[in-house]
Amino acid sequence: MIKKIKITQGFADQRLDKYLKKLFSNLSQSFIEKNLRKKNILVNDLNVKSKYFVKENDLIIIKNYSQDIYTDHKHKKNKKIISRSQLNNFEESIIFQNNNFIVIDKWSGISTQGGTNINISIDTIIKNISKNYNLVHRLDKDTSGLLIIAKNLKYTKIFGQLFKFQQIKKTYLALCDGKPKMKESYVDLLLDNEKKDKLQTKTFYKVLFHNQKTSLIKFEPKTGKKHQLRIVAKNLGSPIVGDSKYNLNHSNKNENLKLNAHKLEFKIENNQFSFNSNLPIDFTNYMKQKKIIYKE
Repeated sequence: MIKKIKITQGFADQRLDKYLKKLFSNLSQSFIEKNLRKKNILVNDLNVKSKYFVKENDLIIIKNYSQDIYTDHKHKKNKKIISRSQLNNFEESIIFQNNNFIVIDKWSGISTQGGTNINISIDTIIKNISKNYNLVHRLDKDTSGLLIIAKNLKYTKIFGQLFKFQQIKKTYLALCDGKPKMKESYVDLLLDNEKKDKLQTKTFYKVLFHNQKTSLIKFEPKTGKKHQLRIVAKNLGSPIVGDSKYNLNHSNKNENLKLNAHKLEFKIENNQFSFNSNLPIDFTNYMKQKKIIYKE
């Protein structure tokens, strides 16, 4: 039996796998992945991955649909055990929360989301607290700073729209080797994605301080693509300190990545929110070493 499901506005802008799990609550991730690979589940007659974000009017086609499989499909939940220390790290990282969302000051070294060879992530931790909690954006594993977690579907959608229409102002701080030719400018850069498509990115930067061949640079990304700021910094001739992928300065290879998601500003239902990260100790120690001065 073939079942067709059309995405309405209220359910758009979320991952396909998450949408399917909400629709058929007993489906496992492995079952979804397997049936996507076998092309039993298509979107607009196309084979897509589980991380595909569904859009309004998308048509999901389930070729092997049956009520027994999709409604009563049983699986064992391999719920990962979160240690007390990991839970403490998360609780201590919370800088704000209300009934609808949490803002944490993510520490460097933990992935935002699970994947190959990733045992524990922020997503793993929040799902152990509540299945209703959702990530609404991501940071690289080695990037520290502000991360928003929605507590319910309504605010998951609200933040999805805010990010989609660039209504959240994001400010990052980075310690970089060298100094860009211009003190401040906008950078338009085309980046390759996993499908080898060209993605247009736009980033504002400003050098806040420079000393001992090190620059403190403020970045304000207007788009949010993977490794965007790290690639922009490299293209400016000022790669970020501790960036093992894009910085070839081996004298800094033992340093943590000096990139911090430092400030978030947004408005929801006439309420203005503004949050600041506390710079990690390795970040401030490196600033002291290079005599870099920063004032908010």
